[in-house]
Amino acid sequence: MSVRKLFELSGQKAMLTGAGGGIGRELSLALAEMGADVALVDIEQEKMKKVAEELRSYGGKVMVCKADVSKAKEVEDMVAKVLSEWGRIDILVNCAGIPQWAPAEEMKEDDWDRVIDVNLKSAFLCSKAVARNMIANRRGKIINIASMSGTIVNRPQQQVAYNVSKAGMIMLTRSLAAEWAKYNINVNSISPGYMVTELTKAVAEYHDGWRKLTPMERIGEPSELKGAVVYLASEASRFMTGHDLIIDGGYTVW
Repeated sequence: MSVRKLFELSGQKAMLTGAGGGIGRELSLALAEMGADVALVDIEQEKMKKVAEELRSYGGKVMVCKADVSKAKEVEDMVAKVLSEWGRIDILVNCAGIPQWAPAEEMKEDDWDRVIDVNLKSAFLCSKAVARNMIANRRGKIINIASMSGTIVNRPQQQVAYNVSKAGMIMLTRSLAAEWAKYNINVNSISPGYMVTELTKAVAEYHDGWRKLTPMERIGEPSELKGAVVYLASEASRFMTGHDLIIDGGYTVW
């Protein structure tokens, strides 16, 4: 098989959660550009509709599914909807996530629970629901969007729940990779560093400090994650599983 063919996703059926966010949008565009049909999942329907219009320009099929992926019933219904329409799911990208900044001694229990539910529990629920179809088909690609925050402790912001959720995402990736390798299901994660998104734009006062802590001396663009998601979704990565791919401008090397 040629290298070009290895990266093609024509005819593949993909599902991506957190599709309305900056990173989710870029990853869904990458999958669509390489030929995949994409089911967009988010709790914010208007944002998804805008992304869906962009994806349709690539000529593939697009579905929009509104769901709170931290709720098991909504996840099961969403997956059933996609399967009834397309028959299978070849690629799952768990990208849903929320931040939380607060000193640990002041954090409310509800805030802790919400971060863990959205960032970590949702990935387990979606992977579990989709994997049943992948197991039956004896193939599949699951890509979890973790963070360098699962490997290091960010400074100067205090975000214990977020860090723990992303560390959990990396271990979830490894655990599912070990369990499902026998079904030819590859489970990997991408750990971005600081990225320019709506959320980080809102805290511009931190940017200079983040740049100084990053060897490349800049903040990344979500579009710089496109190549990684295509690689992990394609046949090019068929012998990779359980790996966390850190894309952080060198932040974690120091």
